[in-house]
Amino acid sequence: MSTTDVATPAITLTEDQLDPYVTHGPTRDWLTGPGLPGDSGLFSFLDLSREGLRTVGDATADPDARDARDDRLAAELRDQLVIGALLGPAGLETESLLLDGATGEIATTYFLPDRPDLMDARPLAPSLRTLMRCATAADELAGFRGQFASYAGRFGPKVATEASRQLLALFEEGEESEGGTDGEMAPFWKMAALIRPLSLVAGPGTTSGLALDLPARLLDEEFGQGKVARFEDLDFPATLTHVPTRRFLRERGLPEDGFLFSLDTDVPLQTLAEYYEDNCADAPRGQLPPRAADLIRLGHLIEDNSLVVDGATGAVLNWSEPDATLYPLNTDVSTLAFTLWLLHREKTIDDGLSGELTTGAYDQLASTMLQTLATVDPTGVDVGAGHHYWTETFQDEAGGVL
Repeated sequence: MSTTDVATPAITLTEDQLDPYVTHGPTRDWLTGPGLPGDSGLFSFLDLSREGLRTVGDATADPDARDARDDRLAAELRDQLVIGALLGPAGLETESLLLDGATGEIATTYFLPDRPDLMDARPLAPSLRTLMRCATAADELAGFRGQFASYAGRFGPKVATEASRQLLALFEEGEESEGGTDGEMAPFWKMAALIRPLSLVAGPGTTSGLALDLPARLLDEEFGQGKVARFEDLDFPATLTHVPTRRFLRERGLPEDGFLFSLDTDVPLQTLAEYYEDNCADAPRGQLPPRAADLIRLGHLIEDNSLVVDGATGAVLNWSEPDATLYPLNTDVSTLAFTLWLLHREKTIDDGLSGELTTGAYDQLASTMLQTLATVDPTGVDVGAGHHYWTETFQDEAGGVL
């Protein structure tokens, strides 16, 4: 174990700290015994260690009038206890985790200090025991530890399917042992079981020279025969000198229509400068980036964005026409292809569940998708608070791309 793998001590509370908030016996035993993890891939409980137990009513009250009662906050939420938060992309906290001190049930909510009347709770787990059982299983899969240690170094569609089934079975077992959340698994766990293991579909690039080694027929099987375009050397501009990129576009190709992305197939691939010369004659030349002749336009992203690849390095970029700015998009064409595959696969899975993943939990799905993508391509995380097309588009619930 490296020094960076040292576990953070569990967070526990004393009997006095639980009074008068927690009356549920098993929950008291858990918080004074095993406690909550100091580090987790899904949740953060650091506020609990810093602030102690707080009710939602206290957390939303005016700090200058802590005893003031806000009647806009639903009565069933007021006495719920804030114990932590869900972690989103880049480890940022999103929804707050709530504990019912009388029943031990766990839910999530978004804090809306200015509009507490709009706050509501979404069931997550029937108990802390189930929450920790499921969280441990997800963390073990992510780190190839414990029950999922045998997956280390294994990749491919069959491996991803096997891991998904095992994770789903563990989640179902935990829910069923305590009656579940109204007899139904929370969408959050279904997403974790059905989406997160998809990162195992492609292994790290050992033969391709790119970030990923995609299975040979992955795109054809997902998008359909004849729906994936492959290129010949005569289709490439002279400035596309990155050999692994050329090989990938010849052998693996890209889907012609990736929903958010449409491939240029009518003419040989053009540099961004050539594309503007032929299609945007009225656009000011000064708007193009300095190396427009070295950027090869692969196709069109919605909302006036071009998807381009750096001919020398293979980096995939987003050329935003409204901003006249280049932004990082993907590490290379292998992770671009995985992103398009992941988006299509998610929609297929959700259609099979009659839209269950997107109904009422779109934000959790967007977060799960982005975290899964970050497992194989950290570009969106690396740009931090900067513009990242996939991050912003996936999180656009009004646009409903997922």
